[in-house]
Amino acid sequence: MGREFSVLEVNKAYYPHIGGIESLVRQYSEELGQFGVQVRTLVCRDGRGGTIHDQVNGVKVTRAGSLGTYFSCPLSLSFIRLFRKMAKNADAVHINVPFPLADAALLLSGYKGKVAVSWHSDIVKQKKLMLFYRPFMMYLLRRADIIFTATQGHIDNSDVLTRFREKCCILPYGIDTEQYLSIERKPFLTERLTDKNAVKVFFTGRLVYYKGVDVLLRAFRKVKGCELFIAGTGQLGDELRHYVDTHEMSDKVHFLGFLPDDELRQAYADCDIFVLPSVVKSEAFGIVQLEAMVYGKPVINTKLPSGVPFVSIHGETGLTVPPSSPKTLAAAINKLAEDRPLREKLGRNAAVRVKRDFNEKDIIRRLYETLAK
Repeated sequence: MGREFSVLEVNKAYYPHIGGIESLVRQYSEELGQFGVQVRTLVCRDGRGGTIHDQVNGVKVTRAGSLGTYFSCPLSLSFIRLFRKMAKNADAVHINVPFPLADAALLLSGYKGKVAVSWHSDIVKQKKLMLFYRPFMMYLLRRADIIFTATQGHIDNSDVLTRFREKCCILPYGIDTEQYLSIERKPFLTERLTDKNAVKVFFTGRLVYYKGVDVLLRAFRKVKGCELFIAGTGQLGDELRHYVDTHEMSDKVHFLGFLPDDELRQAYADCDIFVLPSVVKSEAFGIVQLEAMVYGKPVINTKLPSGVPFVSIHGETGLTVPPSSPKTLAAAINKLAEDRPLREKLGRNAAVRVKRDFNEKDIIRRLYETLAK
């Protein structure tokens, strides 16, 4: 028998650190093993401290020591040393970006094997960082054998990927549909309604600027016959609650805080409409759309220059509205709230789309076949 194909997964952080990219890297690290791949995962530890060698659900995880985080990026000299050492024995290195430290580590490593990049988003806010980082980023993209993006929108709307189109391969994010559908159904939102006949509108995500929850609340002042449920925490939480209290909306807007996975999935399954009102392309995909769609829920999303409108399709699985427009968002919510047959039709289409195009098992197989080519 030949030697196992080996992959070094590289990212900024790893579970139990919570985040969309971290969830994907955990999925890649755990699931590639079913194809006989030997996976090692290199990340930076949260906060300051020395290197930790860990095992998480069968995955060997090395958390490089860190001097702290600056411009949203860990500073770690040991990461560069560990990358060089671990890449030496890897058939392929899979780097999840944006993560400037990994670009520098590759450049300094002397690694000659296959390099795959998963491009999750452009760097949107850190303009000063980009002045320093751009040469490393361009080196990484030139060096890469393949660049994975989750949708065509990631390529078309990127400030840099358009010049590397020939290397790009669309690999959507996926979810384990069977796992989601196996939950015990409960009236998780229904039992919290003020008006038991109200249509249940649901949002989940971090309460930060780019999620557009402030736009959703302004829109909800013009919505009739609905109640809104908001799951998540973040720096804007107090400000958003103050807005609700000031505008006397507490009878129809419910803040749920952090929800564990089981309760979150019960909330998806019990809602009537899911809304993702993000306002800038920092929202690159929106996995939460898939999580609502698998339960047959129509999605209202925004027409961002990112992958978001490529996930739930306007007029097919939901409605897409301009970002930062409370008026059109309210109109879309009212349209679906008033037309039950329409939202059920869009919801059925949504469930079919997730099972057909975003099934985790199929996507991991495609990842393996591309890396091992």
